[in-house]
Amino acid sequence: MAIRQPVVSVLGHVDHGKTKLLDRIRGTSVQSREAGAITQHIGATEVPIEHIYKVCASLIGKKKFDVPGLLFIDTPGHHSFVTLRARGGSLADLAVLVIDIREGIMPQTIESIRILRQYKTPFVIALNKIDTIQGWIPEDGRSFIESEKHQQAHTMDAFNDKMYTVISQLSMEGISADRYDRIDDFTKTVALVPISAKEGEGIPDLLLMLIGLAQRFLEQQLEKGEGPGKGTILEIKEEKGLGKTMDVILYSGTLKRGDTVALGTNGAPHITKVKAILKPKPLDEIRDPRDRFDSVRELHAAAGVKISAQSMDGVIAGAPFAVVKGPNDPAINDLTEDSSIKIETADNGITIKADAIGSLEALAFETKEAGIPIRKFGVGDITRRDVVEAAYGDKANSVILGFNVSMMKDAEAEVGNHSVKVLTNQIVYRLIEDYVEWSEESKRKTDTDKRSEFSFPAKFRILPNCIFRTSKPAIVGVRVLAGRIRLGEYLIGTDGRDAGRIKSIHTGEDALKEAKQGEEVAVGIEGVTAGRQINEDDILYVNLVGSAVKQLAAADLTDDEKLVLGETIEIKRKAEPFWGM
Repeated sequence: MAIRQPVVSVLGHVDHGKTKLLDRIRGTSVQSREAGAITQHIGATEVPIEHIYKVCASLIGKKKFDVPGLLFIDTPGHHSFVTLRARGGSLADLAVLVIDIREGIMPQTIESIRILRQYKTPFVIALNKIDTIQGWIPEDGRSFIESEKHQQAHTMDAFNDKMYTVISQLSMEGISADRYDRIDDFTKTVALVPISAKEGEGIPDLLLMLIGLAQRFLEQQLEKGEGPGKGTILEIKEEKGLGKTMDVILYSGTLKRGDTVALGTNGAPHITKVKAILKPKPLDEIRDPRDRFDSVRELHAAAGVKISAQSMDGVIAGAPFAVVKGPNDPAINDLTEDSSIKIETADNGITIKADAIGSLEALAFETKEAGIPIRKFGVGDITRRDVVEAAYGDKANSVILGFNVSMMKDAEAEVGNHSVKVLTNQIVYRLIEDYVEWSEESKRKTDTDKRSEFSFPAKFRILPNCIFRTSKPAIVGVRVLAGRIRLGEYLIGTDGRDAGRIKSIHTGEDALKEAKQGEEVAVGIEGVTAGRQINEDDILYVNLVGSAVKQLAAADLTDDEKLVLGETIEIKRKAEPFWGM
């Protein structure tokens, strides 16, 4: 039986060269057009076997393969790889894990390894940026095996040091890896292929490894199924002359023009008919093609194509699709299960929106990692309803994070009626950083607002030999032991008696509104005389309002402020047993 081309996913830590590698293979420059030069969406590129024969000619000579080529998927990172589901597992048959030889294993590299293990996806490692090794002499498109012969001894020593550091790091993660040309058993050792995506060195070795592994170990898995087509929707967008279209990966079976298909939505699958199947030229990128698409009547897996359908109401990116016989086809139930978005929610939390299931789940993952609870989520632009519902929560959770989405006009108008913060970005981790920055600033403002409403716990000591004036007002040098003291605050002594009111705070010639823990300042206290009501080494407390104690207990106090609150309560209850209750 004929076999289909394997689906190959490219994973790795941010900036380690995933898209650059694919750009090199296909001769494009998709990366330069990505937001922040970081891949935000999944793309697909078909690399036919004829191209691989040409690139790998120096390594394989006239040897031929049954595998018809490779279908590469470029993902925005490991999170999206998880959400590209197919057959209950991963969409990918093989994977390339890209590692920067200078940086070695990074957090997303480790996460990628765990995911590849979880889905039992065979993979090879592309050890990228070998051209950065000091003294490396690159040559465009040369195989690593040939390139190695042209390097000086000290350069190869430096290369080997870095390569074995990576091999050691992989070993710590339970991965046995070695240079691909030194491996006897590929079922036990992961192949490591040194490459330079920038110069094209090692690309022949990598393509040959992928084709060889697919042919040797995946032949049964890659048998061409003649059944109804199944796939994953990558992206939905408007195309001039076609209207709304879908970029999809067909990973199983056959898809024909005129087929009835079930498409994943937020609810029940949408049933429609295929009007046109548009296939990019070989080595072209489905997201950003250089040439016009070819219109085809019939398509066999695996392939990345654009589909025009009669209608796509409610269809969402990242959802599955399947060819069905009609509305009662059992395959529709499976599709409903695969379309469900599994995100953990809380009673109190923020709202997140994204343009695709994969993007949404990636944003939810990063949000959870940052300890940010989610109350509501959805796919699509930010609506008026999103704003109104976000406004129901407390101020800290009246936030909407939008990844690669816009605000609808009525939503923009509604924001002005509520204290809702809307943050949008085209890069997931920067969106989280924006939120954390905003949240910290809001807490600072809230703390300032609360402290302006009523006094917070604080105490200070009158320093020895620092009584500068005895009365009207008494001016003394103090050291703030805990909390912060402010102008206008009333004071008490350790015996609970009134100790005057703060009229001024100075440091040198500068007048201050407050003094914080650890600071030494001159304080003007009206209503007392130094040497009578107050003395050197006395400890004075800010006199708190009993009705504010419960609010203070729930406020964001420092550990020292909490201790001072306890001490103040103890002092006050000597005279009033139920004070602050």
